[in-house]
Amino acid sequence: MDHLQAIRIFVRVVETGGFGRAALSLNIPNATASKWVQSLEAHLGVKLLERNTRRVSVTTDGAAYYERTRQMLSDLDDIEATLGRGQASPRGVLRVDTGGSVASGILIPALPAFRTRYPDIQIQLSVTDRTVDLVAENIDCAIRSTADAPDLVTHPIGTLAWTTCASPAYLRMYGTPKHPQDIVDKNMPVVGYFSASSGLTQPVMFCRGKETITLENIRNEVLVSESNAHLATALAGLGIVHTLDFMVRPFIEQKRLVPILTHWRPDPINVYIAYPPSRRYSTKVRVFADWAATLFAPA
Repeated sequence: MDHLQAIRIFVRVVETGGFGRAALSLNIPNATASKWVQSLEAHLGVKLLERNTRRVSVTTDGAAYYERTRQMLSDLDDIEATLGRGQASPRGVLRVDTGGSVASGILIPALPAFRTRYPDIQIQLSVTDRTVDLVAENIDCAIRSTADAPDLVTHPIGTLAWTTCASPAYLRMYGTPKHPQDIVDKNMPVVGYFSASSGLTQPVMFCRGKETITLENIRNEVLVSESNAHLATALAGLGIVHTLDFMVRPFIEQKRLVPILTHWRPDPINVYIAYPPSRRYSTKVRVFADWAATLFAPA
């Protein structure tokens, strides 16, 4: 038995809550994960996990063993990552999570330059608009618009501006609002953006100096829960969209979309890179974070 590998599998089972998810995150068969944990229990002479058909729970001995071995593995990863700093070219798989619009509009177009600079890093890009559990899903780092996860290390890397726009055909039909309240008063359709996880619709907010207006009673005939779909609705003339500037800027330059209420923009949103404390000294994460900061600063 590879004792260290067995410990790693046990730790992943505890962190993910089951053998299936642990095996998936480690890219090994489910049966292999179960067999190695059983071998570890036999070696220690104690039961670490209670298993039934529905779930896996940690025993008292298992919880104590997890706390000690988790820290040991974290220290070992830190040591190996620190040694990697001396390498001219960091290598290995880097698992990154981000939203669909950032992936398609910012990261992926720039990835050829990153690959040229770091050819030995393989990027696994998880694209989702939900907030993933980086530890449970074995993700190295994530690009996010919030820094409110207390169990993660988070650093600001840039900002993103907002733009409100609509298609020329839409504006010919409904007119161009001169003030945010015109959207409500003239009953102009707005394509809403809602969270797939919470079901809540994102508020439409406008700012000019110290004045802030949040529109209520908006005519939402169409709502979407994904950023690229939000852009597509604007191009189709389905309504006004209030979205991030980098998403619509190419289409504004092509005159397929028209910016409106340009003097009423909310403050730009902050962009952060977040990662588990165990990745603090990872060379791969460090070089990716430095590179990502160059993308978001001008954006």
